[in-house]
Amino acid sequence: MAGREQNRYAEILLSCIEEKYFKDEIALEHHSFARIISGEMKVVQADRSYLFGPGDTLLFPGNQLSTLIKNPKNGLPYKAIVIFFRTERLKEFYAGNPPHFTQVNNDRIKTYEKHPMLESFFTSLVPYFDLESELPEKIISVKIEEAIAILRALDPNIDNVLADFSQAEKINLVEFMERNYMFNMNMEKFGHLTGRSLTTFKRDFKKAFNTTPQKWLVQKRLELAHRQLSDEGRKPIEVYLETGFENLSHFSFAFKKHFGYSPAVLGFKA
Repeated sequence: MAGREQNRYAEILLSCIEEKYFKDEIALEHHSFARIISGEMKVVQADRSYLFGPGDTLLFPGNQLSTLIKNPKNGLPYKAIVIFFRTERLKEFYAGNPPHFTQVNNDRIKTYEKHPMLESFFTSLVPYFDLESELPEKIISVKIEEAIAILRALDPNIDNVLADFSQAEKINLVEFMERNYMFNMNMEKFGHLTGRSLTTFKRDFKKAFNTTPQKWLVQKRLELAHRQLSDEGRKPIEVYLETGFENLSHFSFAFKKHFGYSPAVLGFKA
């Protein structure tokens, strides 16, 4: 189905955020292909950040822990067209179109320069969001195939991402958590991303860190925030979202409780 708002079942949707900002921690199961129409989206990952604006096109590989901060800008809401590549559709596509794997392979977000094929494709989707009824399945299938075909024409390495159907395995928990602790995911999601059930995740975590996940995560996030405030000269209002806290007041309270002084003591106002 096609959707106008965030919808976990939609394969083609128009995301529109009119509030001051929208923040979410995600690890999407499926790859997503997006065009930013208006507003701004900041993507914070463990080792880098991205900033996307109007006209930017990106491919977001699945199962990557990321913080998304979406903001209206210049009087316009945040608006983006997003296509989700579900595994079943990708398998069906590649069954008739054998993948070409290359030696270059990474899981980073891919960005694409403006191109007539991209402009034509996203423009063709806009009228569908005015429909009062669901978009016919046949059209969804055709448009998703078109998107994959365009990406394959523009990116010789894209099959390494889209045609990789390997299952997630149990990975090194310590390495994963040290790399991704700043993302405010629930314990079930952390467990899933490390290839564990919730019970196994908590058990393995206790064995590795000798404490509970909740206590360890709060401490690590506060230490990260402290470094950003003291070493990088950032303000509390700039760091709390990127270090796993839901709001500024909770961050300030937790910071003072842990360090014995408020973030303002470092010379910045909240």
